[in-house]
Amino acid sequence: MASKHIVVQGRVQGVNFRSAAADAAGDIGVAGWVRNRDDGNVEMLVEGDDDAVDRMVEWARRGPSSAEVTGVDVTDTEPQGLGSFEQA
Repeated sequence: MASKHIVVQGRVQGVNFRSAAADAAGDIGVAGWVRNRDDGNVEMLVEGDDDAVDRMVEWARRGPSSAEVTGVDVTDTEPQGLGSFEQA
């Protein structure tokens, strides 16, 4: 099992990024959460099998079509055993 903390920069708030991330997480099959940050970025924690987590990281690099992603920071984290994907 893999777990990654992802911070997405760019025009990523007010463009349905969190909702689209939750949809993508469901399609890809990862657990975790997504939330807006006060600095204008969006952060996510995703857990699942290695391939699924990698696919979610790649999705975050693009985001929904309404977003303009300019950077993505990815950090490996310890899995927490999350069972679903939540929007905050």
